[in-house]
Amino acid sequence: MSPTKQSLLREASHQIIAGGSAGLVEICLMHPLDVVKTRFQIQRGASDPNSYKGLGDCFRTIFRNEGVYGFYKGILPPILAETPKRAVKFFTFEQYKKLLSFTPLSQGLALSMAGLGSGLTEALVVNPFEVVKVNLQANRDSFKVQPSTFAQARMIINADGFGLRGLNKGLTSTLGRHGIFNMIYFGFYFNVKDAIPASQDSRLEFMRKFAIGLLSGTISSCVNIPFDVAKSRIQGPQPVPGEIKYRSCFQTMALVYREEGYLALYKGLIPKIMRLGPGGAVMLLVYEYVSNWLQRNW
Repeated sequence: MSPTKQSLLREASHQIIAGGSAGLVEICLMHPLDVVKTRFQIQRGASDPNSYKGLGDCFRTIFRNEGVYGFYKGILPPILAETPKRAVKFFTFEQYKKLLSFTPLSQGLALSMAGLGSGLTEALVVNPFEVVKVNLQANRDSFKVQPSTFAQARMIINADGFGLRGLNKGLTSTLGRHGIFNMIYFGFYFNVKDAIPASQDSRLEFMRKFAIGLLSGTISSCVNIPFDVAKSRIQGPQPVPGEIKYRSCFQTMALVYREEGYLALYKGLIPKIMRLGPGGAVMLLVYEYVSNWLQRNW
């Protein structure tokens, strides 16, 4: 193998390993907030007899009825998906960034467009895992009696197949959610990081990057949450079993707005920010530090 090919392969390996490590750390730390976010998004207002009164009530109810493991429902699909998902996110971002460097786009816009491309690619990989995860998270039975991850996947496939009504339903919403999130997340982080001078103090430099990553994750979460709500409604249990109410991304957004008001499109925003604000910072920092370590040692 030529030195150039070896260099490219090593670089790709660094990006994939660092991206996978970032995703695994983030999901293990932040998954309970993802469960809470999904529960809020699938409840249908005050008319829902199982609706939670607030964030504290949701945490208490899950702990009381489902135990501490209830906060980790649906964690296996993201763990199985997280390494390839985040590897795809960071690896494709770097590749799109290289590709767009040959265009007349400004650096700031190129970074955002590279983020959009990475998000759309990531969504294609992760959507089937999201369908299984949301179904497991929506289940309010005790952790011990609910179906396993693989049993839930088999039930979805047996009932509806692999297509847009089965294991890939909600794909348009997932594309919107990940595309918009990554476009803002990467664009904001790298542009702001370059604009604010680095510190020679390692602790201050860590805090600088963490603060920018926190803002990146928070802003991205606020902008893309209507797609997230639509995704949860489409992929989760329908209000009437056997009757499909939430069919497509924008139809679901319009229906939620019409029946529940515009604030319903922001359900789960607080736990989402609590997860993806610090979680977004954790991912970027783990990616950068692991990538730098690999470059020095491998």
